[in-house]
Amino acid sequence: MPSYKAPVEDVMFLLNDVLDINRYNNLPGFEDVSPETVGAILGEGAKMCEELLQPLNASGDREGCIRSDDGTVTTPDGFKPAYQAYREGGWVGLPAPAEYGGAGLPSVLNSVMQEFVSGANLAFGMYPGLTQGAIAALLEHGSDAQKQTYLPKMIAGEWTGTMNLTEPHCGTDLGLIRTKAVPAGDGSYKISGTKIFISAGEHDLADNIVHLVLARIEGAPAGTKGISLFVCPKHLVNADGSLGARNKVSCGKIEEKMGIHANATCVMNYEEATGYLVGVENKGLAAMFVMMNEARLAVGMQGLALGDVATQNAASYARDRLQGRALTGAKETDKAADPIIVHPDVRRTLMTARALNEGGRALALATALQADIHRRSPDAAARQAADDRLGLLTPIAKAILTENGLQNAINSQQMFGGHGYIAEVGVEQFVRDARITLIYEGANGIQALDLVGRKLPRDGGRAMMAYLGELNGFLKAHEADEALKPYIAPLKASAGHLQQATMWLMQNALAKPDNAGAASTDYLHLFGLVALGYMWAQMAKAALAKGESDFAKNKLVTAKFFADRLLPETGLRLARVTAGAGDVMALSAEAF
Repeated sequence: MPSYKAPVEDVMFLLNDVLDINRYNNLPGFEDVSPETVGAILGEGAKMCEELLQPLNASGDREGCIRSDDGTVTTPDGFKPAYQAYREGGWVGLPAPAEYGGAGLPSVLNSVMQEFVSGANLAFGMYPGLTQGAIAALLEHGSDAQKQTYLPKMIAGEWTGTMNLTEPHCGTDLGLIRTKAVPAGDGSYKISGTKIFISAGEHDLADNIVHLVLARIEGAPAGTKGISLFVCPKHLVNADGSLGARNKVSCGKIEEKMGIHANATCVMNYEEATGYLVGVENKGLAAMFVMMNEARLAVGMQGLALGDVATQNAASYARDRLQGRALTGAKETDKAADPIIVHPDVRRTLMTARALNEGGRALALATALQADIHRRSPDAAARQAADDRLGLLTPIAKAILTENGLQNAINSQQMFGGHGYIAEVGVEQFVRDARITLIYEGANGIQALDLVGRKLPRDGGRAMMAYLGELNGFLKAHEADEALKPYIAPLKASAGHLQQATMWLMQNALAKPDNAGAASTDYLHLFGLVALGYMWAQMAKAALAKGESDFAKNKLVTAKFFADRLLPETGLRLARVTAGAGDVMALSAEAF
């Protein structure tokens, strides 16, 4: 059966040596974030994930969730006590404000825990993970009364949360939603409609489930300009905070997914259910995007976590599995064969996974840190710059981490040979689970269009210019450093590719929008490689400063592998972008 080891040492290196989070100790929530405190928190979290959650992963996948005739849903054996321990440990409220019962700690630490939990048991982690997204949306857009009613219970983990967007006839195009909201005359609304693919929509882990639902108020404008957001709890809440009558919202069925079976993905039916407007009428999409952006980063962490746990198990298997002899001669002459880790292609495969996993983790945490600066900094300019960077990198992190995570899971499965597709071995579950992350919270093609169509031109390209300015400043500052040249020179070439591709998109986006659209995925991958290369250069710099430890040497070896073997792909991506890929519309006209 698979095992999981939370990468605590790697995370501590990133937080302390690469990102240097101590320099933010003037921000609220960072005051007491010393290396010792962070180490203790993450150590406890790692222990919980390894010892409590990971053993439930395979059994939860086999059992799945069960819907009863009355619409209630039962989670797999062991999930309820595990969730009880999780919430009692205060993990749901880790980044939430202290005034509502949270720990008030930086979101970047919560992102670390999201990876640990997802690597141990993704299906379990989605229950509290969605709750944290709903908490974020209510914190930013909820009324004072809504915050007082729902947040303390949600932050304590006694109640969970969901987001309800998609409907049977529409996916990403939320302007097509038909769920309607009719004023009830007492300040509430009657919500009617059907939502699909609602993760954690119904379960037995908490006393109440707080659904955030997109709906259209009667008479509202068509399209996205007429969408409002509502809080619609499973159980209504009495004036004294106790649970009242069952609301008219129910689980019609559990979707039969290819993976993540232990998380109930529900069809939710609203039959004049009582809902309460969150924020302003017809501005619901902006409010929901707070939750969606949180979820996109979280899904990126999920993809990373699955790729990492798969790689851990593949490397362990490769060290033990005897098969064939090394090309340069037998390495273990006392045995009938050598372990497969001696074979060059196995080493290449495992090194590729390591380089992408560790670079992805660095990018994810650097992005999460921007969310903290945006929310907590007293400096308006710093908040704006952080928001720009967060918006720019979120679609990249979501797409790159999930796609690399899936590929690393597939390649890890390959290391097991025929055993890789046998369910009892367990690695095939990682592949099934990881595949879904490419679709969750906006399919990756949508992320590419969001990057090219919205994030690049936003505010006159301010975010992109700032990113390129920082990157080029780093390259210029370190180009004469002999020790860093192996990492700087390839990155400089790839940064040039990114600048050329960006200029091409700017020139073609308006004149030939199909070209820009067709090139968007290659552009996102080019940008992602450069972003990972930038993080690896920073990690190499930090590793050199640490001296001759085995940990530092391993980091430098992996950084060199990324620079030599993976980063040069930006040239291929540039060629694809600038080839006028949008002409595929004309070339394929007859084919389709």
